[in-house]
Amino acid sequence: MVAGVRRCRRWLPSAAMETVDVLVVGAGLAGLHTARLVARQGFDVLVCERRTSLDVGIRTTGIFVRRTLRDFALPEQHLGPPVRRVLLYPPSLRAPVELVSPHDEYRVADMAGVYAEALARATAAGARVRLGVSYPAPGITARFTIGADGARSTVARRLGLDVNRRLIVGVEEVFPVDAGGAVPTFHCVLDPALAPGYLAWLVDDGQHAHLGLAGLPDRLPGPLPRLLAALRARFPDVPPAVGPVRRRGGPIPVNGVLRRIACAAGLLVGDAAGAVSPLTAGGLDPCLRMAELAAAVAGDYLRTGDAAVLRHYDGSALRARFRTRLLLRDVLSGVRRPAAAEVGFSVLRTRLGRAAASRVMFGDGSFPDVAPVPAR
Repeated sequence: MVAGVRRCRRWLPSAAMETVDVLVVGAGLAGLHTARLVARQGFDVLVCERRTSLDVGIRTTGIFVRRTLRDFALPEQHLGPPVRRVLLYPPSLRAPVELVSPHDEYRVADMAGVYAEALARATAAGARVRLGVSYPAPGITARFTIGADGARSTVARRLGLDVNRRLIVGVEEVFPVDAGGAVPTFHCVLDPALAPGYLAWLVDDGQHAHLGLAGLPDRLPGPLPRLLAALRARFPDVPPAVGPVRRRGGPIPVNGVLRRIACAAGLLVGDAAGAVSPLTAGGLDPCLRMAELAAAVAGDYLRTGDAAVLRHYDGSALRARFRTRLLLRDVLSGVRRPAAAEVGFSVLRTRLGRAAASRVMFGDGSFPDVAPVPAR
């Protein structure tokens, strides 16, 4: 039995329950993508989601990076215009650093549409999805459980797997804007007095604006809605809304991939596994990449019953590849005064500083590729 499997706790159901091969908890992008891939292998897959509709309770900004757009078949009709320009602002908002890529670096998605498409693909593959069902799902037991239930995963706790300990919390407003010919731009404001340990942002792609901020919860200087209103009041580039404003937000894990993310009873994917870049807090690319590996490992394990298969889903090995990002996370979290951030911007304005910023914003390594499971 592999390390950690002995400590895994199963939820022991009573008799007369519906039994499935795989129960996926959470119908976000990670859960639905994993469910589709497992169902395509011929297993009986059930997805339970506590929300009654996938177009409510959305937490992600929905920014897809170039590497994800290249490697995954995302629904084009739900993607906004491409963004190549980034402006980095110091706390004073004066003299931002401009970065322009020769490539289409970002596209911001209508996540309700992306979820609807992912749901359709999962069900077409044979997975069954039940909305309005919380975990533990009454009357249902499973041979294997996949936790895709977010940063504060209940599945992780019930199976005795690792849980996220380091979180930032964020809030965002999304609203349509008048397409006036402005260049689509990703604005980033580094102000530790407003967004400690992270940043504030405005993504304006000419169709929608996404205005938000996030930070370490114990250092936020006030309630998130009030901080967002302060950002809107002082940031000159926020376009007027020409339609309804939607607000969303929630916790984001920034501790890197957790070490123990699999055991004999199940595994974790997406935010539940800490599959988020510690530095940029981007989680859409990792959730898709780890879902591919998770589905392969789960299928192999269910076919063979060999617990050694779970070694291929090794959080510790993935985590080791994040040493630099984890170090940069500590540096960013350690900037507590706006004056220090202003000094840091003097470095960003140098040739080397701009190159480093371009590597972070436009780099092609948002998340390491995961090795496929060897054929058995």
